Amino acid sequence: MTAAQTQAPVPPVPPVPDTTPGPSRWREAWNRVASGNALVSVLAVVAAVIVGSIMIALTDTDVQAAAGYFFQRPGDTFGAIGSAVGGAYAALFRGSIYNFNADSFAIGIRPFTETLKFATPLIAAGLGVGLAFRAGLFNIGGQGQMLMAAAAAGYVATTWNLPFPLHMLAALVAGLVAGAIWGGIAGLLKARTGAHEVIVTIMLNHIAFYLLAWMLATQGLLQAPGSNNPKTAPMADSAVLPQILGPMYKLHLGFLFALIAVAITWYLLERSNLGFRFRAVGENPAAARTAGISVGRMYFLVMVIAGALVGLAGVSQALGTEPGGFSGGIDAGIGFDAITVALLGRSRPIGILFAGLLFGAFKTGGFTMQASQGVPIEIVLVVQSLIVLFIAAPPLVRAMFGVPQPGSPSRRQRRAAKKEVAA
Repeated sequence: MTAAQTQAPVPPVPPVPDTTPGPSRWREAWNRVASGNALVSVLAVVAAVIVGSIMIALTDTDVQAAAGYFFQRPGDTFGAIGSAVGGAYAALFRGSIYNFNADSFAIGIRPFTETLKFATPLIAAGLGVGLAFRAGLFNIGGQGQMLMAAAAAGYVATTWNLPFPLHMLAALVAGLVAGAIWGGIAGLLKARTGAHEVIVTIMLNHIAFYLLAWMLATQGLLQAPGSNNPKTAPMADSAVLPQILGPMYKLHLGFLFALIAVAITWYLLERSNLGFRFRAVGENPAAARTAGISVGRMYFLVMVIAGALVGLAGVSQALGTEPGGFSGGIDAGIGFDAITVALLGRSRPIGILFAGLLFGAFKTGGFTMQASQGVPIEIVLVVQSLIVLFIAAPPLVRAMFGVPQPGSPSRRQRRAAKKEVAA
């Protein structure tokens, strides 16, 4: 027996454990937040508010006067800027959330109820636009769907004679059905002929506007009896959405209906089989068709449901906000503001809820800003427009605030890669 044969076998070398510290729990959480879309929406609002602050400062007369001798006493200019911007946003808060100058809590909380009232149609219409977005459709026909829903609800509320709450429910159902039909027309044309929904919904907006104008000018339809004005008669008391906090506040039952619509839309999209098909068509229509999903049928159904959701906004306006009678401008631009709300909410029902509340606060507090601080109301509109601009450019927002782009390596990973290259 040789020495090599008698030598003991060499034990295997155990692997060297990786001692590189992994990312902490907080860092992992931050990476998940930074790579999500919700952070971009929040930062888009922050960036728009910053730009709005600059505009408020530039248009303030005290800031302009102090800027004339900036190099002599720069503190006056900065003080004037702080006073102008701080006063403007304090007025926005007082006009939309709580008025600290009020004599009692009941009066001080009234601005918040106004915010909820203004947010109600924005939430409902935003749900309709966002639902269509999730299915890959660009529903900009909110104006037409609102007008037709308001017309149907107004007709039932002014001509039918039913007790409460049957009258209110009948007007509500009529408005939802009218909105669903108007949205379903666009969905049907998209499914059957491939007509682009943007063009179709734009044309339907015009048709609805002039159709409502004709109905408001025709006795026996919507025009108030014995009047030549293009306006409806007051809604019957049995059809009006009741005020849920009493006669001191204008917040009506439509807000609760909007919350119910949020819950139903969330369940539809996230938990139902139909919602899964909507999302599948929105992600990849060709793959959905290969999987056996009728893409055309989904287009039609999603526009019907979206039209009903937007129709809820029209009903809320007709029966809740303007129960004394409405004219052709009852949509108040909400059909187009809903696009911004859906974009800010990332087409998610919960996100749309908070986006609607934010825009409701802008709308309510903007009047107080203008009345108490002399800030032009157009600045609020500019801020809303900037939110859309920043949401449409997530890389720009991430670069402005130093947030890493999705998929990009973290700072720790970049340092580790440099060490490997150096080794």
